[in-house]
Amino acid sequence: MNIEHVKDQLAVHDADLSESVFDDVNLHRATFTNINLAGATFDDVNLSGASITNANLSGMSIHGILVSELMRVYQERAKGS
Repeated sequence: MNIEHVKDQLAVHDADLSESVFDDVNLHRATFTNINLAGATFDDVNLSGASITNANLSGMSIHGILVSELMRVYQERAKGS
């Protein structure tokens, strides 16, 4: 299914969109709950103001740095303050 040149809201439930490709898509203020993004790749994305809670971050990296390592260093520095 191709969706092109559309400005609309989607409500997607109990769907398998594995291997989908999103290019030049505006998901401003979109909400994702109970979503499997394992192995997903994000490039040239605007995550300003984004919030991630209750997430499995195992193996996740930002600019090649494991998020688990970033969190470990953050927590160590927070304890030392």
